[in-house]
Amino acid sequence: MEAVTPATEQPKPPTSGGAGSAPAPPAVPRLIATDLDGTLLRDDKSVSDRTIAALAAAEAAGIDVFFVTGRPARWMSVVSDHVHGHGLAICANGAAVVDLHQGLRFVRVRPLLRDDALAVVHALRAAAPGTSFAVERTGGIHNEPLYPPLSFDAATSIGPAEKLLADDAEQADQPIIKVLAYHPELAPDDFLTLARTSAGAHASFTRSSPTALLEISGLGVSKASTLAQCCAERGITRDEVMAFGDMPNDLEMLAWAGMPYAMANAHPSVLAATTRQAPANSDDGVAAVIESVLNR
Repeated sequence: MEAVTPATEQPKPPTSGGAGSAPAPPAVPRLIATDLDGTLLRDDKSVSDRTIAALAAAEAAGIDVFFVTGRPARWMSVVSDHVHGHGLAICANGAAVVDLHQGLRFVRVRPLLRDDALAVVHALRAAAPGTSFAVERTGGIHNEPLYPPLSFDAATSIGPAEKLLADDAEQADQPIIKVLAYHPELAPDDFLTLARTSAGAHASFTRSSPTALLEISGLGVSKASTLAQCCAERGITRDEVMAFGDMPNDLEMLAWAGMPYAMANAHPSVLAATTRQAPANSDDGVAAVIESVLNR
């Protein structure tokens, strides 16, 4: 497992033109980067037959496909059979690159440092009383007693965040992939703004849930910066990348990619970020664009 420092390349505005300009006809990319939930996956979290066929056709045409998601590696089984060639996926909003062909092996980890994680916890406890936390490590999730449990993903351990992040914690040898912060009352976008204001010097903050659930990574870690690393290793420029997304955690990736698409069902900030729009995830929007590219 390779630990990597944050990439120096910063996301840049999309090259698709200013507001109101007509999007260019779909070009043939060298790499397709797609989010999963709300983007590639249907609302029932399935991959449609049409989408499976479109992904296979893209790979057959020599186009690399990367799944770029906020999901942890252990949630990738839904698409593990549908990535070909390289077998890699970018998980946890860029904090990890995993090999789906080799049992979800971590190829690269860009961790959140313990001291920064603790600083974020302390800052959010002060700025937003009532916040509860979970700690996502390479070996699983650990959460506070008041953090909303996931029925399909039980915590490995439960305790105060400070204890979960302690040097002598049982899982302390596992890198921290991200910290999750939940507030039961704040509006999601307000919570994100508050967190960035109060603790932005220590970590990167984003969100992909309809609830006030923040995803917190190391400084400079994002879908965009890790995707940029993967592309650089393949000699692929940002102008040769087509990207799809629907939530605020996709904004940096859409800004970096030369051919960005917001899903029709996307968050308003994502719809405002690019002139290109794909049909909704429930209408197989990613597949529809891929088909238009391959049939031009």
